Amino acid sequence: MRNFLRNNGLSLTLVFLFVIFLFGMARAGNHEFNEDQRLHNEPTSTFGEYIRSSHFLEALFENWESEFLQMAAYVVLTAFLFQRGSAESKDPDKSESEGCGKITDETPSPVRRGGWMLKIYENSLSIALGLLFLLSMLGHAISGVKEYNEERSVHGLAELSLAEYASSARFWFESFQNWQSEFLAVLAIVVLSIWLRQKDSAESKEVAAPHASTGK
Repeated sequence: MRNFLRNNGLSLTLVFLFVIFLFGMARAGNHEFNEDQRLHNEPTSTFGEYIRSSHFLEALFENWESEFLQMAAYVVLTAFLFQRGSAESKDPDKSESEGCGKITDETPSPVRRGGWMLKIYENSLSIALGLLFLLSMLGHAISGVKEYNEERSVHGLAELSLAEYASSARFWFESFQNWQSEFLAVLAIVVLSIWLRQKDSAESKEVAAPHASTGK
């Protein structure tokens, strides 16, 4: 058990933090939603009802969408773009493709088999992140149109279809306000890692490394 916790400490801690903050988001969102409902003399929701509501799900998928877009784009862009001096970039002076690396008995089977399986596997990270982005964007649209139509019904307005909502200014405002912040955060770590360090972090160069040194 000790070895398991040590070997998986990063992912376990991230899962723990995710669950804690997700619960906090749901609790705070439920409280905020019920306050708004009381102001309009509308029925409130229990916690169980709230986490199934469009108010919660729209906010949840909206944020997941931007996170998976950020990671998918970052994985792809760092495959062929460089930033000299950044810990987050490959060295532009060693830009030749490294291929698949040395094949051993422990090499994943798609690599040993080659062919179309290798083609998919060598791009599997960006494919998976891209699919998660698209699924989150779909979840954002489906829950968002329900939430938007509930607001419109209060004002006696006609409901929008999913396609109409997905092409609306509201949907894209919700998306772009998150997307821009994600790429700003990535830009910050790419540029700041040129001159700043964090001892023992995999996201930083060695403390004594020159500013022009690129990569880990």
